[in-house]
Formats: sequence, structure tokens, C-alpha cells
Amino acid sequence: MKYTQIPQDTFNNIQLNAGVLLKGFDPENGTLNATDILGATSGGVNFTATPSYIDYGEDIDNCPKNMKELKQLDGWEAKMSGTFVTVTAELAAKLTGAADTATDKVTPRNELKAADFADLWWVGDYSAVNEDGTKGASAGFCAIRLLNSLSTGGFQIQSGDKAKAQFAFEFTGHYSMEHPETVPFEIYVKAGTEATA
Repeated sequence: MKYTQIPQDTFNNIQLNAGVLLKGFDPENGTLNATDILGATSGGVNFTATPSYIDYGEDIDNCPKNMKELKQLDGWEAKMSGTFVTVTAELAAKLTGAADTATDKVTPRNELKAADFADLWWVGDYSAVNEDGTKGASAGFCAIRLLNSLSTGGFQIQSGDKAKAQFAFEFTGHYSMEHPETVPFEIYVKAGTEATA
């Protein structure tokens, strides 16, 4: 059938597996440190970036709704959500949002501090080349950087009989007064490269 086809490079453009949540990531050379992994997740990670618009023509006589010349982008709401199945005191404090941690104790606060906001990375395998097992190879990746993220879902735990406890999370990216024009997320899509002989 003429139109029952897929692109010939489909496998090269597929994101694979659940990915990992990180405190930091270097998209320039695709390196991550194991110590930056926040925890193990279950069920994958969900990211949404939803724009909000203003239609300045909505109250103008004879103006059709959604006139492109009168439509303005008002801002973005970017969120990362999922479920952790491991937890540390550091992660519990991050999930709490406004909290301090000292060794094994997390103390919630009633006010936010600048340090409560931090970038959050999700990174997943991408393309046919996704292993760095050979000299000169470069693994492909999809990555999302949520800027100035803050836990807006609060601290949650769901335990179960003969089951692993689950820690549902939701992080929201935030604009900054220092750079109000910067949208609070970035997307990276980098294909892997084969090793050179």
C-alpha cells in the first residue's frame, strides 16, 4: 500500500527505556555521574510542557477566534512527574520542597529558600547507537532539563503488603527574575555515533 509506510531511519529516531533522573548532566559530551542519579523509578517519567496563550482578538467585533496576528504566548508550565521506589534523606528533602536535611533527618520549613530550586534532568537512550562500549563511540540520548525545579507535589509515600513503597513526585520548572525571558525547560536530542576504525 502506497501510504502504509514508516521512515527508513525509524530505529535511529526511537527513544528507548525509562531513562534516569539526575541532579546534573553534561549534554555537550553526554556524560553523567552515577552520584547524580536521584533514585530508582517505577513506571517511567512523564514530562509535560504546556503553553498558555492570550487571544487579544476575542473581544473585538468581527474578529474570528484565534486570529494568529492577535495571539500571544503568555508563558509555559513545565512539569516532571513519576514515582520513585528508592529514597534517601536527601531525596526526601527534595520531594518535600521547602525542607532542611541533616544526616538522617528532614525538617520541613514554612518558607522557600533559593537553594530549594535546582535544575532537574531526565536523560534516556536514543538512536541505534546507545552504548559507549567501543573506543570512539558516542551514545545517543534524549534529555530534558527542567530549570529551577521545585517539588510541587509534596512528599508522598504509598506502602503495601509484600510490596515496595512508592514515592510519587511532581516537579515544576520556574522562571527567574534574573532571566525572565528564559523558558524553564530545554530539550536535547542527540544521535549516537559509531566508533571510528
